[in-house]
Amino acid sequence: MPIFLIVAVLVVLSCDAFAAADLYDAVNRIRAGQGACVVARSAAPLTRQPALERAALGLSRGQSLRDSIRESGYRATASRFISITGAGGRAAAVLESKYCEQLLDGALADIGIYQDARQLWIVMAAPFAPQVALSQEVAAQRVLELVNTARAEPRRCGDKAFNAARPLSRSAVLTKAALLHAEDMARYNYFSHGGRDGSTPSGRVTRVGYKFRATGENIAAGPSTPEGAVAAWLKSPGHCANLMNPAYSEMGIAFAVDRNSQFGVYWAQVFATPR
Repeated sequence: MPIFLIVAVLVVLSCDAFAAADLYDAVNRIRAGQGACVVARSAAPLTRQPALERAALGLSRGQSLRDSIRESGYRATASRFISITGAGGRAAAVLESKYCEQLLDGALADIGIYQDARQLWIVMAAPFAPQVALSQEVAAQRVLELVNTARAEPRRCGDKAFNAARPLSRSAVLTKAALLHAEDMARYNYFSHGGRDGSTPSGRVTRVGYKFRATGENIAAGPSTPEGAVAAWLKSPGHCANLMNPAYSEMGIAFAVDRNSQFGVYWAQVFATPR
């Protein structure tokens, strides 16, 4: 008798596994525009992710979506879930009749499904995938343009007023100092003007062989565009003051990307005037 009971349990689990596998195909058919959805658009297929299957299991145990995704180890920038009770073998039909809008969300890329005898849970998410869609050269030129546009007009940085300042020029040596610090922050997952080796902004400028009369540094973490980085600096009184400082004549700028870091994208901007 115990043997028959064990076999029966295995059969039930196997059926659930096959049903879930069929649902992955059903979801991607809907996203391809092959189902009965009346929404006139399609979306790229979702990729099955074991981590999101663990998240779906967590939902079945009463966890919140946020907690279940976090505990699964999946880093998401967007997520949503669908839960259907009592659909059984009609789950695919229910998805087509009630959940087209959610399933066709083009911002989502991955999927995980968990199903038991009473309920179905589907978790969809977009992974944390930081990137800057520009080369270092193009991004640097764009930052320079934005900075010089900002310097061309008087502005307030917090409580301090600045007159318009002369435009900056790009320096390859300062860019080297900026790149080394941006790469170090991204690789070792920290965000600070102080380097891991105890270096300071002025020390890093000296280290690359630049002799200066004045120097300063801005850093940013998270923005994926030059516009985002410069906007963040202009909103910060201290960074804005650096950007508007008339004592500077040159600038170096660089970014680094590491998807294993907290913020993904790190920027360093170095200002100076040579001696």
